[in-house]
Formats: sequence, structure tokens, C-alpha cells
Amino acid sequence: MSQNNIPYKIYLSEDEIPKQWYNVRADMKNKPAPLLNPATMQPMGFDDLRPVFCDELIKQELDDTTAYIDIPDEIRSFYKMYRPSPLVRAYCLEKALGTPAKIYYKFEGNNTSGSHKLNSAIVQAYYAKQQGLKGVTTETGAGQWGTALSMASAYLGIDCKVYMVKVSYEQKPFRREVMRTYGASVTPSPSMDTEIGRKINAEHPGTTGSLGCAISEAVEVATKTEGYRYVLGSVLNQVLLHQTVIGLEAKAALDKYDITPDIIIGCAGGGSNLGGLISPFMGEKLRGEKDYQIIAIEPASCPSFTRGKFAYDFCDTGMVCPLAKMYTLGSNFIPSANHAGGLRYHGMSPILSQLYHDGYMEARSVEQTSVFEAAEQFARVEGILPAPESSHAIRAAIDEALKCKETGEEKTILFGLTGTGYFDMVAYQKFNDGEMSDYIPTDEELEKSFATLPKVNL
Repeated sequence: MSQNNIPYKIYLSEDEIPKQWYNVRADMKNKPAPLLNPATMQPMGFDDLRPVFCDELIKQELDDTTAYIDIPDEIRSFYKMYRPSPLVRAYCLEKALGTPAKIYYKFEGNNTSGSHKLNSAIVQAYYAKQQGLKGVTTETGAGQWGTALSMASAYLGIDCKVYMVKVSYEQKPFRREVMRTYGASVTPSPSMDTEIGRKINAEHPGTTGSLGCAISEAVEVATKTEGYRYVLGSVLNQVLLHQTVIGLEAKAALDKYDITPDIIIGCAGGGSNLGGLISPFMGEKLRGEKDYQIIAIEPASCPSFTRGKFAYDFCDTGMVCPLAKMYTLGSNFIPSANHAGGLRYHGMSPILSQLYHDGYMEARSVEQTSVFEAAEQFARVEGILPAPESSHAIRAAIDEALKCKETGEEKTILFGLTGTGYFDMVAYQKFNDGEMSDYIPTDEELEKSFATLPKVNL
């Protein structure tokens, strides 16, 4: 079938929801480096991670060899409330751009949490419940992950404690109230409720916080409160595994119409949505079956891929979490408060970092005013108000489509639309009022942060 005859939305049936997650590590020649114990700087095994994470999730975190892992029936039943998510042909955007390119996006905003984060939140809450735990703790930046975890925790009847980056807590009160509506406690981070929070506030008076700060507080509370474990919404191997439902569904929908994308684009903060979208395609690339141009798009104000170092670093500002080998800006790096999106993490997924380091994908950084220009252009023609995070991918998709307009190439572009932006109106207001600026960290600022990277000799 000609791509000119593709429906606006390609839907799969409920029976076509994936029955297994795909573990891209099984096909990677160079596996992600092991997590290190912050006290001993030695690789961590199952027993080392048990005080922090749920048992079943640790097994998934450490599994580098099993290509496909079964999705429990209870989780597939939950997925059916909002999955399969649609694969949309962006006909209106193509027409507005006057491009010969074919543009598709996988839309993950059709659920109450408003983003792809629910795909992993329900899994992590499920395994906590199965283990007999009382509750979970976590961090959240823009609020999508905290919203998703509070929803999943309420569904399963467990407690949820969320530490929300302070600048987002103040800028996004509606996201905060959704979490509270689902029964979660929400604390601005860094707070004065934890030892680490008090230390960070003392060292950085007036700080607006970062995901690294919030992670430290959430881990402290989990390890000091009986019956709780910590769960993370991005970065970890297990999270990318759960999010592969995105890419598996997208590939199945494209295969129905014999469509092969030339370019695959995803926004990148910690890596959950990008990794979830690209994994099955990356697997084909790693096995030598097909080739794709895979592009990670990150904010210029938090450019871990494009300006970071590939090194072991702490996953949190308080330096209590395991160390991961990743592209990092340094665990002390705190993005500008003017940064409007949730892509605020100082490091990148070890899986994606290794793939990027090995040359299987590329990365670009974009300024946020350019991102919001693309977001509004997309909203006006496609009818969806995109989240600021997703809009980084939209920016790159538009840029690639315009290149096709110049060259006359009919490339097929796939990007991830991770969620909606209806709780991000303060950012849209700043953009529309001309109050948004493009802060880009200087080399000197980054070098100061790099100087704090731990010395690791393995």
C-alpha cells in the first residue's frame, strides 16, 4: 500500500498489546557497565541492591542476556485501559511544512497521567505489591512520573511518597494536585525533612532543586522507612525495558502497512521514552538486519549527551545511590530554573550512553524557545498540545522534514510524542509573553561540575 493511503491513526487490537518486553541489552556487543557500590566502588549484585529496589525489579535490572521477558497478565490487563496507543500519521503537519517527508508519531498521552510514564509505574508498583511492601518513594521533575506512580499506587492500594523538584512544584501546582488526588504525599525538593535535603539546602541556599536532589531524598526515606522501596521513572535498565511496549507497538503498526522508518527521533532526559521507542528498531540494527538513523534530542540547558562526559558518576546529588557509567554533566549540576521542561537529569541511561558511545545513534541539543515554537506549530495543525519534553522531538522532526523539502527526499520519520502539555501552561505563558530565554551552561560551569566526578579505577 502507498504511504499516501495510510489512515490518520493506525490502531492495534487489545490482543496485539505486547506479551513480552524486549531487552535490547541481549543484542548489545558491549553491555552497559555494572552499577557500583558508592561505599566500596565495586560492582553491585542482587543482595547489594535489595535495600533500595524491589526484588523482581533488581533481577530485571541485572539481566543482560534474556532478550524477551514476559509481561504479567495483571499488568497487561491494566495496560488495556489505555493501550494500545495510536500511531498517528501527521498529514496536517506534512501539508503545513510542504514536505515530501512522511511523518508518524507514537502518541502516549491517552491516559490520565498524560504521558508514557504509566507504562513503567504500574509495573514497579505491581512488583512492590507482590513483595508485600507498604509503599514506594520516588522523585519527579515536571511531574509526569509522580503523577503516573501515584495513579498506579492508588490502583494497587499501596502508599506513594513523591519528592518533586522545587521549581516544578512551584510552577506546576496542578500536576502536584493530581498526585495528591490519587493519594500521594508530595514534598518540594530539596526539603528540610531529610538529612540530605538539609545538607543540599545548606550548601546551595535558595536552590530550585534538580532530579539528582530529589532522588537522594527519596532513596533516604525508602531505606530508613520499614516496608518501603525506592522506584525510579527513567535511566535504569528496568525502566527502559518496561517502556519497550512503545516501540514494539509502533513497529507492529508500521509493519501492518509495510512501512520502514528512515529516521527515528525521541526526546532525551534520562532515557525512558527514547529507549522505549527505539529498542526494537535498535535490536534490528545491532543484529545487522536493518539500519536506521536514530536521533536523541536533549535541551541545550541540560546537554548530557552532547556536552557531557562518558564516565562513572553518582545517580544523585547526595551521592548515596549507586554509581552508573553514563554520559553525565556531574551529579552536582543543577539546570537553570528557566528550563521549562522535565528533561532536567544530569545523566543519561547507561544503555543509551553505551549505544551512543558505540556510534549506533546520534544526539543533538536544542534551545527551549525553538522547542516551544515547534510545539505551537504542531498544536495548531495537529490538534494536540504537546508536553515540553515531547516538543524537543517535534522540533527535530520538523527540522528533518524541512531538510527533505530542500532535497526532495521522501524520507519516513517516526518520533515519540510522550504526552500532553495541559499542566505546563506556565511555560507556554512565558513563551507567549516573550519572557522565555535560552540559558546554555558555559564551558566553565560544566568543567566545575566535571571536577566533582568520582575517581573510579576498575
